[in-house]
Amino acid sequence: MTNIAKIVLAGFVLVTLAALALAHHSAAAYDTQKEVRLSGTITQYRFGNPHVYMILQVRKPDGTTNAVEVEAGAASVLNPLGFKKDSLAVGDVVTIVGNPGRNNADQFLLGKDLYKQDGSYIPLNIASRSIYSSNTTETAGSIAGTWFPPRNEFNAFLGGTRNWSITEKGKAAIASNNDPKATTQKDCIPIGAPAVMFYPVADTITVQTDKVVMKVDWMESERTIYLDGRDYQFQGTSNGPFNFIAWQHTETFDRTLSPQPGSQKPDLLRRHRRSRVSD
Repeated sequence: MTNIAKIVLAGFVLVTLAALALAHHSAAAYDTQKEVRLSGTITQYRFGNPHVYMILQVRKPDGTTNAVEVEAGAASVLNPLGFKKDSLAVGDVVTIVGNPGRNNADQFLLGKDLYKQDGSYIPLNIASRSIYSSNTTETAGSIAGTWFPPRNEFNAFLGGTRNWSITEKGKAAIASNNDPKATTQKDCIPIGAPAVMFYPVADTITVQTDKVVMKVDWMESERTIYLDGRDYQFQGTSNGPFNFIAWQHTETFDRTLSPQPGSQKPDLLRRHRRSRVSD
């Protein structure tokens, strides 16, 4: 391993600790071992970050009604899966599958899947299936554009971090992290590089003469890769850009997701990239 690669790897250690918590807020408030199905009318609806919320008016067997607050994923996460702002409206009658709250189970629900009266499906969680089908027959000739990294590839990346060669300083940092809930995301600080580069949300990439800029639709995250040979200066834990002396990569691209309604081609791409830092 080169000296530069060792420096970069050391910088990733603390970042990875935060990356292990995928969601912005913990699902600990919900009983994820139980699944319920509720039907009712949407009386309130807010589409945005960090979560989409709605109030579902549910009729009980005794004829009375009950208001249930449904928490869904972030708009930036659900939009690429097919949940748009106009997918729902107040007054819609829907059925939602999800996990009840640990306390006041009849008042709170972590939404997973939503079905409208016409049978159409809307994903409510980062782990929910997309409404789009995959199309891998087309290729792209540039890294520039808008991409949507599949969640399974993000999980594969996180799983691979356990096999990294960690310095003694890095091991000590990991050992000192005794609180599994100690994550920067609870303070609305996004995960850092490299995990943010694979986060399963829309990622807009622009290629410039001396750098590549990645704007990730998650808590205004931005990642800059410098190509002009400047020295890499690590300043400790940081959400800012990391600088590389050189960036060499081999890229293959394929289209993913089916076209949007009325469109003849997909507007999102999936990337597969193999990169390394040179001397």
